[in-house]
Parts: sequence; C-alpha cells; structure tokens
Amino acid sequence: MLTPDQDYSQERTCIYKDETYSVRDNGAVLRHSRDGKRKRKVDDVWTFGNQNPKNGYMYIGQARIHQIVATAFHGEPTDKYLVVDHRDSNRCNNRPENLHWVTRLENALNNPTTRWKIEMRCGSIEAFLENPSILNDYIDEDPNFTWMRTVSKEEGRRTLKNMENWAKKRQIPSGKGTLGDWIYITDTTETEELQEWQKSNLLQTQQSAIPYVESIEEPNIKPSLTPNAFQKNWKTETEFPCCPTDPNASLEDYLSNLHGGDTFTRNQYAETILVERVKVDDTILVFSKANQDAIKPWYLCGITRENGFLHTNLGSFFTEQGARKQFALKQGLEWTGGDSIDDYC
Repeated sequence: MLTPDQDYSQERTCIYKDETYSVRDNGAVLRHSRDGKRKRKVDDVWTFGNQNPKNGYMYIGQARIHQIVATAFHGEPTDKYLVVDHRDSNRCNNRPENLHWVTRLENALNNPTTRWKIEMRCGSIEAFLENPSILNDYIDEDPNFTWMRTVSKEEGRRTLKNMENWAKKRQIPSGKGTLGDWIYITDTTETEELQEWQKSNLLQTQQSAIPYVESIEEPNIKPSLTPNAFQKNWKTETEFPCCPTDPNASLEDYLSNLHGGDTFTRNQYAETILVERVKVDDTILVFSKANQDAIKPWYLCGITRENGFLHTNLGSFFTEQGARKQFALKQGLEWTGGDSIDDYC
C-alpha cells in the first residue's frame, strides 16, 4: 500500500477556502499551519485524508480532498455550480488525472460507469432526472474501495478500464463478494445469486423512484375517481375526498370543505394530507404532503370550476422550502426564503 511520499512526480501549492495546501499528483495533500495561530492536529502532515462513511469522500478537516487536488492541478472552477467528477466513479481515488470539473448533470450522465450505476440504483435515467438528489450520498457498499486512495498510476489506469468495460457490458461482473471483487476480478461466470441480487436491487430502486404524481409531456384532462372531479396533468387516477359531489356546488363550497390535516388526495401509491389552502381569484391553491415516504413528498394543486371541479397538478417538490416558494409565487407574493434544491432540478 502506498504512502503519501511514494509514487508522485509533481507537487503544487494552492489556496482553497482561505487555507494553503501543498498537493502531490498521487492525491496526497498537506495543509499548512496558519501564521500566528495554534497548530492543528493535521497541519503540516502529508495525508491521503480520512474517508467520511456517510458520503465516501476523503477529507482533511472539513475540506474534501478531491476539491483541493482539482483546484491545485486543474485550476479554480469557472462557475460556482461546477463540481469535481471522479472519472472511475471512485471517491477515494484523488489522483489529478482521475478528476475534472463538470456540471452536476454532466457528473451524472457523461460518465458511462456512473450512468450504469444510475440505472441500477434508480431503475432508469428518467427516474434519476425526476429526482437527481437520489444519488447525493450514495456510495458503493464496498470496503475494498477504500484502498483506492493509495492506488498507483498503473492500478488507476487498469481500474478505470475495468470500470468502463463493466459499464459497456451493462451487467454485474461475475463472482461472489463485494462490488470491488466483481470489478477487479475478471473471466468468471455470473452466478444465479448475483442475478437474483441484480433483479432485486433494480426492483427495489424502481419502486422507490415511483413519484406520487407522474408528469407527462402534454397536459391532459380526465375524470378522477371522485364524481364531479376531473384531473389535469395527473397520469394516475386519483380520488379527491374533500371535493363536493353536488354538481351545483361552488368553489366557496369546496373551500369550506378543506381543512388542515384532512386527506386531500388518495390513489394506489399514496395519500396526501392538506397543509394549507388559499383562494386566489377563481382558483383554490392547495399545498399538501404525502403521508408516507416519497422521493418528492410536497405537492401543489390548483382547483378551478369548469364543468365540475378541475384539479391541476402544479408540481411535486423535494423540500418543503421549494414547495412553499412556489405556493407563495403562485399567490403573487414576494418570496424571501432563498433558493432550494428544487430550483436546480
């Protein structure tokens, strides 16, 4: 196993988040102590870093080492939204040639290995695009990947080739053991156990990626499961328990039926509970939340009176903040709560 003093030919210095670092092209970094301040435990020591078990990245203090290495060898990012991509999809391999600045979407889709992982994890690229945050903290369940932070140049090239071949074959390499075993061991036969694992993993991720409200390319209107109620931009047939069934009922009658904590919608996937409602001109805006785990648990609906009550899907959201922002904007109110992940997805 390599040490930070082995297998490097270049050493550079950079400033990252107001700290000075020396950086080697084997992925090792040294954080310089600060003038006039107390020396910290990891100051002035060469290290590959410590792995964060929650996200798989290597850290020195609170700083991610791959961002330091990329800054030293590839320069500052040209846009604040750029992130560092690991070409071999391994967050422990922080050699400069394994890193490059990309957008978050490029990070996910331009790497063939990552694309295949997305399909395994999410069920499809479309499911991932519906919920990009699904991979934010995902790491391979593989303790063998930790040795990659001390990988030699030759091992890095060989591993990247194996990962690319794995992505092209679009199947789990054969052999028992961890994902690392499957990637680094070749010329074996896929077992029934692995086939069952892949089938089970795909099924679980596909089910977890099913959103409550399915989006469609063109708006459509269809009857709902409730008499006198129609739905627009809903692909799943849905029931609206609070909707008046009297064909002569008005929007005000519907509004009086809506109370916080009541079930607002119900279908084969989930129920939503009413959080807030408000009438704006000739539309009732309803803010609701799924009563069970969902990828995007917050929902907005607009209700109008058109030959019955028309329920229009106005979007689903990852965060309450993102939903509340749109709830405010659709009322014509100013939003001062800042951006959320929903503004970038």
